[in-house]
Amino acid sequence: MATAMILLGEIGRPHGVRGLVRVRSFTAEPEDLTAYGPLTDEAGSRRFVLELLSADLARIEGVTDRDQAARLTGTRLYVPRDALPPPEDPEEYYLSDLEGMAAVTPEGQALGRVRAVEDHGAGAFLVLEGPPERLLPFTHAVVPEVNVQARRITVVLPAEVVVEPQPGDSEAGAA
Repeated sequence: MATAMILLGEIGRPHGVRGLVRVRSFTAEPEDLTAYGPLTDEAGSRRFVLELLSADLARIEGVTDRDQAARLTGTRLYVPRDALPPPEDPEEYYLSDLEGMAAVTPEGQALGRVRAVEDHGAGAFLVLEGPPERLLPFTHAVVPEVNVQARRITVVLPAEVVVEPQPGDSEAGAA
């Protein structure tokens, strides 16, 4: 099984003429962008060694001019999941760990699996595989329980979401 890659940041526009770039860190502390070892592209085929000069400015090893830096604009920066430290508290988890978990209602009805956890600035939301595909806010009201060991989340669907029974729903407890 391939190692999951975790998105930590993104290379932005060039800064100056000597190859510096703006960077956007998705880590809790911007300086942690380089704390987990070399970064790669999503496929892991290209390696990037960054020297952070400030929270949003970096020098990339081997990039010496503005044209080289400009070609990297928009490159997303990843590390393997196993490079991240385990959560300090057993009740904590990384959002990426939710991917692949079974989603069930409090009554045990299967809703699908978490295909992705996305956050576009207004808070995280879960993308559940269908049918039908569902987008749900990742809040305590909608997801009151996350069981990392059982690889299952409990979902209380908002009133606006209609759930139609799917074949095999009676086996939800076995998921």
